Amino acid sequence: MTDMRTPLSRVRGLGSAKDGTEHFWLQRLTALALIPLALFLVILVLSIAHAGSPAEARAVLGSPFSAILLAASIVAGAVHMQLGMRVIIEDYVHTEGLKALALMANSFFAAIVGIASIWAVAKLSFGM
Repeated sequence: MTDMRTPLSRVRGLGSAKDGTEHFWLQRLTALALIPLALFLVILVLSIAHAGSPAEARAVLGSPFSAILLAASIVAGAVHMQLGMRVIIEDYVHTEGLKALALMANSFFAAIVGIASIWAVAKLSFGM
């Protein structure tokens, strides 16, 4: 089978969108980061479930170690969610106007979820 790319794109290694594999690798990197973070979240939920009082649960969630790992989980999860939904929208929405609207809504939704979640962690961590 012959290669249909131009000589310049073969040299640069870029696809038709001129993005190369950046999107692919970013999605894989966030997935890899979420593996240990998900294990941390399971342990955190179990420790909160076994806390004797709401004050103990707040202390567990408010510790700097937990707050940092929760924030990392939120950022990695929001980015991974946005990238995954972007691929689905690009593959299955065929009307250009609707696709643009869905991609914007996807980006805004991921940002809002991420910001609201980070705000909640900050409130717990700083005792606001």
